[in-house]
Amino acid sequence: MHHLCIFNESRYYRERQSSIVKGDFTMGYRDVFKDKHTFLAVIHADSLEQTLRNVEIAFKHGADGIFLINHEGLVSDLFNLYDHVRAQYPHEWIGLNCLGMRSWYVFGSIPASVSGVWSDDAGIREGTVFPAGLASISWEMRQERTLWHGLYFGGVAFKYQQMVSDPGYVARLAAPYMDVVTTSGEETGLPPSVQKIKKMRSALGPDVPLAIASGMTPENVTEYMGCADCFLVATGISSSFTELDPVRTAQFAKVLGKKSRK
Repeated sequence: MHHLCIFNESRYYRERQSSIVKGDFTMGYRDVFKDKHTFLAVIHADSLEQTLRNVEIAFKHGADGIFLINHEGLVSDLFNLYDHVRAQYPHEWIGLNCLGMRSWYVFGSIPASVSGVWSDDAGIREGTVFPAGLASISWEMRQERTLWHGLYFGGVAFKYQQMVSDPGYVARLAAPYMDVVTTSGEETGLPPSVQKIKKMRSALGPDVPLAIASGMTPENVTEYMGCADCFLVATGISSSFTELDPVRTAQFAKVLGKKSRK
């Protein structure tokens, strides 16, 4: 019975998605990132000087893009920092994680030039009558923002969110409502188990992008490269909470087959 429900729900969501996303308003993940693996450095944005310093490290040492995230400041402060970064890097991939703001509000607030939105909680509620109800609201808000062409990274089976018993099941439910299914370990700096990622990949199939957003390091990322497409990395390439380490950033990029920029 459980497996029958997975199939029926997944089919319903995918049919619903196909009716929503028709149109040429956005680019898919593989249109944006051509390589087999994507490296997105995560910068805990604190001040303008600190943010710009770390953005330079990320791009110079091989990151495909960056996410700016606010831990202490307001979302409005993050938007202000983003404007400054975008002015200096007009053609780079720059995303935002607006902590404290639900994704449907983020879609209505972000500048049109933001490359991607990452939400720790995509709204999947395992065990409820309509487990993807909140996720569908966010997705519809994203569709209504027709001038925004970025990618949505939705947190599924993610740290500090509702615990899930079957990560493959929730990943499959989530897939129609985001561009990149994004998961993590149980805590900041801790990787998910390889078995968890294998279950999610098996449920998603080979074509749905899967990202890991905690615990990735130059030393362990090879264990996950067979199942995950994208790595959002902060702790594993940092010397402190707010400072990226140039050497470890370059090391991580090198393991993924990327080159530092001159």
